[in-house]
Amino acid sequence: MINVTVENFDTEVVAASMQTPVLVDFWAPWCGPCKVIGPLLEKLETEYAGRFKLVKIDSDQEQELAQAFGIRSIPTCVLMFGGKPVDGFMGALPEGQIKEFLDKHLPEGEVLEAEVTGETVSDAPDENDPVARREALHQAVLKNAQDEDARFNYVKLLLQEGELDDAKVAFAPVINQTSVVRRFDSLQRWMNALDFAAERGEELAAVDAKIAANKRDFDARFARAQGLIAQSDWTAAMDELLEILMRDKSWAEDLARKTYIAILDIIEPPPVKVADGQIPPVDPTVATYRRRLSSVVLS
Repeated sequence: MINVTVENFDTEVVAASMQTPVLVDFWAPWCGPCKVIGPLLEKLETEYAGRFKLVKIDSDQEQELAQAFGIRSIPTCVLMFGGKPVDGFMGALPEGQIKEFLDKHLPEGEVLEAEVTGETVSDAPDENDPVARREALHQAVLKNAQDEDARFNYVKLLLQEGELDDAKVAFAPVINQTSVVRRFDSLQRWMNALDFAAERGEELAAVDAKIAANKRDFDARFARAQGLIAQSDWTAAMDELLEILMRDKSWAEDLARKTYIAILDIIEPPPVKVADGQIPPVDPTVATYRRRLSSVVLS
């Protein structure tokens, strides 16, 4: 267990999570439930024998980090992998539920020891056969409605194909999970942008003039970002959101930051199998824009 600060965050969390999942425990000395879950997490780190790394962040002492992660209550645990948050939970959960959470995300030993193949951790068909891939994802969702990865990938594919209505139907069973499953929240923000562009396109035509007249017109900047998201112009959308964040990090209850993170979720390529000790390949665009976000938010 390692205590993390702003100074060692990049090394102990971001860089470390490129190789091994890192569980970040946000706590405070005065928090009673934190004193319950803390020793339990340390016990599980030992039992799981290197399948994940545990770090602790004192949310009182490291308020910048707590704000960057949007921490609203403690204890809150966030699982990082590949340099980004993948899931989390709040409160002092019992040991059984924590194990269920970990087992859902952590790779098995044989995956860590496997040779580097460059193949995705998926049984999905060839990317060059979109019809077969769509059907395979649809069947995966029908077979297991609780499969978050299959649901995310299926809805994402439908949105990429411009099938917004079908995507909304496929998303409906998990719409109430957007507050607890971040990737579902990311899909919802994509669909919101598509709806905005379809229903209020006339506003998008005027945003450039508004921004030219007032660089702090964040409503106009966010509307422009929504239009760019609807066009799948991801980097331009993140550039616009960064313009907001550089001027007001917490504007509209972190709307710009949350939307930026949603784009990173959407454009993140599938993970690949790696050998023990190897660093998984990182998409250069995602890596660059993740660093830019960290630089702005933690500045």
